[in-house]
Amino acid sequence: MIETPRLLLRRFRPDDAPVLGAYRSDPDIARYQVWPSPLTPAEAAETVRGYAEAQPEDPGWFQYAIELQADGRLIGDLGVNLHENRLQADIGFTLAPAQHGHGYATEAVQAVIGHLVAQGLHRFAAYCDARNTASIRVLERTGFRLEGHAVEAVLIRGEWTDTYTFGLLARHWKDSAPSPALLA
Repeated sequence: MIETPRLLLRRFRPDDAPVLGAYRSDPDIARYQVWPSPLTPAEAAETVRGYAEAQPEDPGWFQYAIELQADGRLIGDLGVNLHENRLQADIGFTLAPAQHGHGYATEAVQAVIGHLVAQGLHRFAAYCDARNTASIRVLERTGFRLEGHAVEAVLIRGEWTDTYTFGLLARHWKDSAPSPALLA
């Protein structure tokens, strides 16, 4: 659906369930997330089934599967929560631990934001556990600005955590967007 030099962001397929279940069940990944973990194979299959049925142009969450173009492996997912006005969206992303540190999350976020800006979206938001420094760096690299800090705002796995709110306006994206070659 959206291609970059290294990635394909596409609709989920049933055969993605085991990989999604594995990385979303990893304690180092799940510690910053509110989803249930670990996922059973049946829960992973149901999650993927729900993702596959969603439509990216409809309000609500649409989850892109992030696939490596080189070998077709699923390496993560990126969600877009399109608001009812179809002018704003929230984003969130998750990568399998072995794929961290290669710039894939930044590349995927840049591609999706560029795609949505081209469709006329005005504003983007992202919410992040304040301890998740890797995700914070991805958001900052893609032009998001820290807009708020909520103290002990979310209960995750029995622990109250601080949450950061990030925002990005389309006009700021256009001023700092990566070169078109990256989004080809």
